[in-house]
Amino acid sequence: MAIERYVQALPKAELHLHIEGTLEPELLFELGRRNKVKLRFPGVEELRRAYEFTDLQSFLDIYYEGAAVLLKDRDFHDLAWAYLSRAKADGVRHAEIFFDPQTHTSRGVPIEAVVEGLCAALKRAQRDLKLSSRLILCFLRHLGEDEAFEALRGARRYWGSLEAVGLDSSEKGHPPKKFERVFAKARAEGLKAVAHAGEEGPPEYVLEALDLLKVSRVDHGVRSIEDAALLERLARERIPLTVCPLSNVKLRVFKELREHNLGELLRRGLCVTVNSDDPAYFGGYVLENFLAVRRALALSPRDMAQLARNSIEASFLAEAEKSRLYAEIAALPLPE
Repeated sequence: MAIERYVQALPKAELHLHIEGTLEPELLFELGRRNKVKLRFPGVEELRRAYEFTDLQSFLDIYYEGAAVLLKDRDFHDLAWAYLSRAKADGVRHAEIFFDPQTHTSRGVPIEAVVEGLCAALKRAQRDLKLSSRLILCFLRHLGEDEAFEALRGARRYWGSLEAVGLDSSEKGHPPKKFERVFAKARAEGLKAVAHAGEEGPPEYVLEALDLLKVSRVDHGVRSIEDAALLERLARERIPLTVCPLSNVKLRVFKELREHNLGELLRRGLCVTVNSDDPAYFGGYVLENFLAVRRALALSPRDMAQLARNSIEASFLAEAEKSRLYAEIAALPLPE
């Protein structure tokens, strides 16, 4: 079996995926026409050329602009279904999907349209694609604690449809500790917790996410390598890092993929996983991320299998389902 087919066949969980970040230009223009939303770009190619980012904020500016075409439950269904169909082809068997309600409710879009549209696509994927999934409600960290509490309360009737809460958007100047109380409230209601930390922010943000927000895993976390004690803790406690290699290069966290520390984190025994983050903007879905790091970092087929196992371990799947997927990974013959 060729290495590319082997990597594609590996059962994977994608754990760091912003559904709004899967909005491909073609679908964006289709939804814009459907909803009569005027776009400042004349066409698909002009929009794609705008995807040259200097940092996280330059990406977020165009990301939020693109979200303006998402207005109705059908739009959110079509967005999620397009991603889930692509993920299935990449060998994703389980996806834990971020969504940003504040991006939509601030535009007057009812939370019902967002959640019900997404849930309809997730149920369809379970039935038709045999791909399981969970939803994670993320708070926008550039907004304040009051707004985060409002978002959590606004989604109250859908708490049973959520697996966890998360924290995303601009990291610089917005430490996790700002959201300690809202995360405590969410955990008290039975929701798990994850948070972006250590992408542009320092290792201290990772520590705050662990100790104050009580997260089950850290999204990104690549700057943890700057703190030896933190790195030892992450390895010892098997705290997952949901790493997004192509995203990290696109947003200038690393200049080139061959400089990425994913391989080093893997060698040090951390539970690192490979994910696509916002693939419509960063040029690669999860399979492309796997294959890109294999080439750039000279990772072996055994490394690829370990990354797939890590993704299953780091997921919120039940232990029985994890064991079944581990067995599938073990049964795949390693390519020569």
